[in-house]
Amino acid sequence: MKGKIIKGIAGFYYVHAENGSIYACRAKGIFRKDNQKPLVGDNAEITVLDEKDKEGSLTEILPRKNSLIRPAVANVDQAFVIFAMEDPAPNFLLLDRFLVMMEQAGIPAVICFNKQDLAGGDESGRLAGVYRDCGYQVICASARDGSGLEEIRDTLKGKTTVVAGPSGVGKSSLTNLLQDQVQMETGEISRKLKRGRHTTRHSQVIPVGENTYLMDTPGFSSLYISDMEPDELKGYFREFGKYEGKCRFPGCSHIHEPDCEVKKALEAGEISRLRYDDYLALYDELKEKRRY
Repeated sequence: MKGKIIKGIAGFYYVHAENGSIYACRAKGIFRKDNQKPLVGDNAEITVLDEKDKEGSLTEILPRKNSLIRPAVANVDQAFVIFAMEDPAPNFLLLDRFLVMMEQAGIPAVICFNKQDLAGGDESGRLAGVYRDCGYQVICASARDGSGLEEIRDTLKGKTTVVAGPSGVGKSSLTNLLQDQVQMETGEISRKLKRGRHTTRHSQVIPVGENTYLMDTPGFSSLYISDMEPDELKGYFREFGKYEGKCRFPGCSHIHEPDCEVKKALEAGEISRLRYDDYLALYDELKEKRRY
């Protein structure tokens, strides 16, 4: 029987099977022998050992579309990153770190600014505009009054979406509002795991509709970009793309060089100062790592 791994903990992998049931499965020893670790989000083959107690054996991991290291998940169609407009105020450097990581992994990212009821309309429009101008889909929402939920549902439909964001931004509140089944499935998994419903130390997949899954991940407060040279970073800032190759010097870093088209665009207001400052901070961080 085929299914999707929706949670892995304490040596058990919980598989949402094609018949709608969730089976607690042990992985066969062949995975350790082949140095293959099952990931949340993996599509898998299982053998049912006990239908009554919903126990099975994980026999095969099907080919992956992609995988991430942080969070450790597989077969992601898109990333849905949630930040609050207020309480807490958005950490844009953290948001841009996440966007760079998704660009590096080739995974489309959608940005959701929650708690728009706490921010003025002008501020909502400004924040959304910064990232829309870069080519990102931006949704302004409020878990409190339900605004933006229909757009979120349309964005998630038919896809496997990794949901991420720092603690306190309303990630769980939005996730639980998307469909009644979210609460039910989360509760069912938690009873199997003997853990509290809101434990978020592990990533998990929540089935919320036909071919529609949410990957709920622990809240993050810090991310560090790795496996990247400083000069690669500019390739992951979308708004720099149309200026590439037009600067005076080949391989321009868009920082110190004269006649840089990106810096000209910045001065003309065509590139966000907020995003450019984050680019500088991340570039310096990568240069420091390279030194050590």
